[in-house]
Amino acid sequence: MSAVAETSIDAAAAGDRLARRNAIILAFAQALAGANNVVLVATGALVGAMLAPDRSLATVPVSIYVLGMWLGTLPIGWLARRYGRRTSFFAGTAFGVLTGLAACAAVLSASFVLFCVAAVFSGFYASAHQSYRFAAADTASDKFRPKAISWVMVGGIFAGIFGPQLIIGTKDLWQPYLFAGTYLAQSVVAIVSAAVLALVKIPKPPPRTATNQGRPLSELARQPRFVVAVVCGVASYSMMNMVMTSAPLAMVECNHSVAEATLGIQWHVMGMFVPSLVTGSLILRFGVERMVGLGLGLIVLSAIISVAGISLWHFWIGLCLLGVGWNFAFVGATTMVTQCHRPEERNKVQAFNDFLVFGSMAIGSFSSGAVLAHFGWAAVNNIVFPVILTAAALLIWQAMRGRPQAA
Repeated sequence: MSAVAETSIDAAAAGDRLARRNAIILAFAQALAGANNVVLVATGALVGAMLAPDRSLATVPVSIYVLGMWLGTLPIGWLARRYGRRTSFFAGTAFGVLTGLAACAAVLSASFVLFCVAAVFSGFYASAHQSYRFAAADTASDKFRPKAISWVMVGGIFAGIFGPQLIIGTKDLWQPYLFAGTYLAQSVVAIVSAAVLALVKIPKPPPRTATNQGRPLSELARQPRFVVAVVCGVASYSMMNMVMTSAPLAMVECNHSVAEATLGIQWHVMGMFVPSLVTGSLILRFGVERMVGLGLGLIVLSAIISVAGISLWHFWIGLCLLGVGWNFAFVGATTMVTQCHRPEERNKVQAFNDFLVFGSMAIGSFSSGAVLAHFGWAAVNNIVFPVILTAAALLIWQAMRGRPQAA
């Protein structure tokens, strides 16, 4: 073996060791940041119904949270590209602290507008912690990259347990202000997350020059594989979010308790992240296209179950399958995106991907409240079918074309 080959192998091994370390740390940070967002998602529609001037506006705060996530993607990407990922992460946690403080103040003052401001801050925080999955893959080899992404998302398992339990344990602490104590706890969790992120070691991006800018974004975005990856990411995330946004309010309207609705979100979030223990390995064994296809199929199955009835178990099983389907589809779509760029192009490609994904989420989330209010829970789930089937058709087309060489 030549000295050059040995050096290349050693560099890849060192990169994977750093990726493993970062993935473990980022999984803990993901758990804390994810719990912060679970609080907003699980309580947003309920608090919105209490504060909004019109009940049809109840899900607007959750939709505004998604809008904030969308609007934050490009600035977070710019911060990461210009100053490094750690800077973008700490900026995100600052907004996480502001989320809890503003939401608490909104409940105390019965201000719907201020609660919507808190939702925007929560979205900014989410746009930062959504990039954790890419950060773990920065130094990983092609073989380890799906596992690095999957490991970070394992943190969502803890988020799925901790977030709902945080709500249940703190919602009545500041009587008569429901959830005021929960939102203060949210701020504390964000501060702890910042302390965890201080342990991350991510190489700073190389100085920007005219020769290392990479290909234009317009050229990168026209790659068929990138188009399919984005469409699958858009379809899986937007439909998951649309159904999840409506679910707590729909459960309460179907005579289920607030605690049961919160536990429904807990089962959903567990479904979103528990599979991450094996998703990376499954992608390596069966191929990324098959796993994305399986995820899309599970999302369709969840919609079928949700349309079939409104019992507690219909809600819980449907939400759990929705989470599992999202995990397979979204981790797979994220892996496909990492195969469509060179190292110097990664920040702009990843930020553009998230901009498109979260933009579609905002549209779906804003529409979910009106669809639920005017047409009911079944109509919300019926929208899933054409969107997911369109993404599945493109995925099949991509698979039939044959997998192209990575950029």
